[in-house]
Amino acid sequence: MTTSRRQFIAASAASVAASFAAAPIQSALGNDDIASDKNTICVFTKPFNSLTFDELAEKIAEIGYDGIEAPIRRGGHIEPETCADELPKLVEALAKCGLEITVMTSDINDPDDPLTERVLRTAATLGIKRYRMKYVHYSPDRAINDQLADWHDQFVDLAALNHDFGITGLYQNHAGNKYMGAAIWDLDRVLDGIAPTDIGMAYDIRHATVEGGTSWPTTFRMIRDHIDTVYVKDFVWEGTKMKNVPLGEGRVAPAFFNMLAATDFTGPISLHEEYIDHKAPELVPQHLAAIKKDLATLHDMMK
Repeated sequence: MTTSRRQFIAASAASVAASFAAAPIQSALGNDDIASDKNTICVFTKPFNSLTFDELAEKIAEIGYDGIEAPIRRGGHIEPETCADELPKLVEALAKCGLEITVMTSDINDPDDPLTERVLRTAATLGIKRYRMKYVHYSPDRAINDQLADWHDQFVDLAALNHDFGITGLYQNHAGNKYMGAAIWDLDRVLDGIAPTDIGMAYDIRHATVEGGTSWPTTFRMIRDHIDTVYVKDFVWEGTKMKNVPLGEGRVAPAFFNMLAATDFTGPISLHEEYIDHKAPELVPQHLAAIKKDLATLHDMMK
């Protein structure tokens, strides 16, 4: 990483910091003034790989979403190697139905990977503003602080590339002892000094609740200035194991949306439905019914 890139990121972060001088977090109780229409609501379309682009666009638009979170990664709607040819077709199909790719789920986290620049260039040319990054995993053989320092340097370089293309990378918190970002304080350290418009956070309330128990509001307050997009899904505990369930039927607190509104959050909200097997094409009708029900629940929670 070059000194000029460090200086660039520092200056970029400073210029953005003023815009995130938001009002203090208010109480999560008693706030009924939540304007759901200020947030774009999309849905993660991992269960719909078997549909054509036109079929996908028509069915998602019919349900009432504003856009999709599209898996443009290995095993997704589009393989990264074919992105330049296939992604314009998906964008066109969505546009015919008044939809957009709100978030592009990717395999990107390494700025030096030859595919990184090719995929980002294609996405940016098509007007896609956000992409979800691939996770990074802790090694049990290295000191935690050393790994965080290395990831910070790696993300600084990736942030500079994102800035050049005018696209925002998103790092999602994901529960589990191998994932950087599960605890959230570690992600806060890795993102230190990086402008949220270059690399922000996809804050997943389900995973934050799994890891944070009753303390997730504290880490939410800590990481809030980095949050660009919110991920919504739900779960219950079955003994020591987690089970994904429909939104509103699990441990995710509806009061989260009051806290979110109290920070004047206007970014996208992406709904993830993960309680039905996503690999079976014959279950597509059940998935469509599920994301329709979950969308209605989300609207109720945001009132």
